[in-house]
Amino acid sequence: MLMNDENIENENYPDLIETVFEFNLPSGQKPERLDVFLTNSLKYATRNKIQKAIDDGCVTINGVVAKSSKKIQPNDKIICKILKPPPIKLIPEDIPLNILFEDEYLLVVNKPAGMVTHPGFGNRRGTIVNAILWHIGNREEIDIEIEEDEDSELNEEKIFSSEAIRPGIVHRLDKDTTGLLLITKDSSLHSILAKQFEERTVERYYYALVWGDMKNDSGTYEGDIGRNPRNRKTFAVVKKEGKPAITDYWVLERFGIMTLVKVKLRTGRTHQIRVHFSHNGHPVLGDKDYGGDVIVKGGGIPETKKLAERCLKIAERQMLHAKILGFTHPINFQRLSFESELPDDFEEILKILRVYCTNHV
Repeated sequence: MLMNDENIENENYPDLIETVFEFNLPSGQKPERLDVFLTNSLKYATRNKIQKAIDDGCVTINGVVAKSSKKIQPNDKIICKILKPPPIKLIPEDIPLNILFEDEYLLVVNKPAGMVTHPGFGNRRGTIVNAILWHIGNREEIDIEIEEDEDSELNEEKIFSSEAIRPGIVHRLDKDTTGLLLITKDSSLHSILAKQFEERTVERYYYALVWGDMKNDSGTYEGDIGRNPRNRKTFAVVKKEGKPAITDYWVLERFGIMTLVKVKLRTGRTHQIRVHFSHNGHPVLGDKDYGGDVIVKGGGIPETKKLAERCLKIAERQMLHAKILGFTHPINFQRLSFESELPDDFEEILKILRVYCTNHV
C-alpha cells in the first residue's frame, strides 16, 4: 500500500479524540488533591495531559470547574475530558527495503536516514515495522491496544516493549541514524536474539563524524544518562535518576575541525553516542538535538569556517552510522557478520574533508 507524503502526514498526526472519564466517589473516599487523584486513577494519561485538561476547564467536580489543588470529598462526582490521539493501527506498506541478508528466520536491513524503526506518536506510517509486515506477506491491518500520548516520557518505551507493535524488531536506531538492523521473522526467536544484545555478545560498531580534534586515539566515556531536565524530549548525562552508560571509541581519521571515530556501546541507552560525545565537547556533526548543527570548531578562521559551513550544509542529520553487526544465528548457531557502506551524505562530507587536509598538509 503506497501513499503520498500528504496522506502519510495526515495519518501520522490524526485528529485528537475526546475521552470522557467519570468517577463517582464512595462515601469512604479519603480527601486528596484533584490532580493527584486523577494522576493515580487514569492509567494512560500523563500528568502533563491531566494538568492541561484541568487548566482548560475540562475537569469538573459536581458540575463545577475545579482547580488542581481542589480537595476531592466523599460522594463527589468527577468528570474529566481529555483529548488523546486515537489508538495505533499497524498497516502493512509496500516500502522498499535494503536487505543485506535474509533466510526463513531472519532479516538484516540497512536502514536509511529519515525512517523510523517502529510506530509511535507522529510516526504511525512509513516505519521499518510497516515495511516488514508487507515484506513478510501480511496485508491486513493490525489493531494495537496501546494508546499513545505525545507528552508521555514512558510512551516510547511502552510502545517498544509491545510484541504486537514491533514484530521482529530486536533493536532500534534513531530516525536519522543509518545502518544495520536485525529483524526476526519468527517471534519465538526474538527473546534469544534479545538476550545476545543484553549479554553484549553481539558485535556492533558505529561510525560517527564528530566536531573537534579528539585528544586521545582511543578512550571511554562514562556517565549516567537520563531525561534532560531542561528538555524532556532529549537526554543528558545526569547525576540523579539516570542509568549507567559506557561508550568506547577509537579515532579513525583526523581532519582538524572534525574527527571520524569508530564507536562501541557497552550499554544501550537511548541516544547514548550522541549524548556522550556532546557532553564531552564533541557533538556529532549535524545533530540538531545535541549541538552538532552549528559550528563547534573552526569558526575563527575564514578558511576553516567556510569548510565547516560546507559540511553543515550537507549534514541535514546526525552523521552516525551503524556500520558493523555480528551475531550468532539462533537456529544453526553460525556466527554471522555484516558491514554496510556509509551513506552518500556521510561519504560526501568525508571526501570534502580529505581533499582539504591533503591540500593543507
